[in-house]
Amino acid sequence: MRGPVPWWREGSRVASHESHTGRLPGLFASPDTSSFTEFLGAYSPDLLPGGRTPPASPVGAEIPHGTTIVAVSFPGGVVMAGDRRATAGNVIAQRDIEKVFRADEFSAIAIAGTAGIGIEMMRLFQVELEHYEKREGRTLSVEGKANRLATMVRQNLGMAMQGLAVVPLFAGYDEERDAGRIFSYDPAGGRYEERDFHSIGSGSVFARGALKKLFRRDLSVEDAALVCVQALYDAADDDSATGGPDLPRRIFPVVASVTSDGYRRLGEDEVGALARSVVEGRYDSPGGPTAPLR
Repeated sequence: MRGPVPWWREGSRVASHESHTGRLPGLFASPDTSSFTEFLGAYSPDLLPGGRTPPASPVGAEIPHGTTIVAVSFPGGVVMAGDRRATAGNVIAQRDIEKVFRADEFSAIAIAGTAGIGIEMMRLFQVELEHYEKREGRTLSVEGKANRLATMVRQNLGMAMQGLAVVPLFAGYDEERDAGRIFSYDPAGGRYEERDFHSIGSGSVFARGALKKLFRRDLSVEDAALVCVQALYDAADDDSATGGPDLPRRIFPVVASVTSDGYRRLGEDEVGALARSVVEGRYDSPGGPTAPLR
C-alpha cells in the first residue's frame, strides 16, 4: 500500500501522476536517456506535439501560419532572418509574430507552417538541447542537433497529414569547420543540409531567387544580413502571406547571426536601418539590386 505523498510534492503534477500510474520517482532522478523528448514521451506523451490525437478531418485555413524564413552563410558563420506576418487564410492574423529564435549558444531555429505547433516545437527543442548539455556535460554537434530536430518533426507527422504541418529551418556554427551550416526539413522529418543559402515558407521561391542573385562567398556578416532583408522584401513583393518592412509601425524582420562568438539577434535600430535602406533603394530600382554578369 502506497504511503502518503511527501509534503514537498503535494499538489504537484509529479505526485498526481505517480499516484495514478504507480511511476517511481526514479524516473525523474535518473532518466535513462539524454533526450528530453524521449523522457517526456515516457512520462507524459500527451505533452509532445505529436502525442496528441490528430483531428478527425483536415483543419481549415483559419489556423495562423507563419512565413517566410531565409538563411545565408558567410565566412565564419550564418545569418537567419524571418518576416513578421502570420496569416489565417486571406486574413492577416498577426503583424509582428517572431519566427526566428535562439536554439542554444551556437545555433538558431526558425519555423514556417502552423504557428502554434511550430512555437511549441521550438521551445521543446530548446529544452532538448539544454537537457542534453546538462546530462552529458557537453553540447551536441551541429549534426547531432539537426538530427534531434528531425526526430521531433517526424513525431508531428500525424498532425501534418491533417493540415497542421511545421517545417523548421536550422542553422548553427560548426567549430571544427569554423563555418555556418544550414539544415532544412520536410514535414515527414527528412533532413537536408543546404549549401550557401536557403529559404522556406510560402514566399521561399521568390526569396530564393533573390538569394541566388545576391549571394557571394565573401560576404561579411553585415552584407549577409542585408541580403536576407532584400530577399524578404522580394518575397513580400510577390507573396501575400509574407510581410515586408512596416516603417510606420516600426515592424522589421527578425535577423540573427551565429558565429564563434555565439548567437546574436540584431537590434531593432540595426535592422531598422537595413530595412530603410532597402525601401529607399527600391524607389530608384523597384526590382532590387541586380547581380553582375561577370
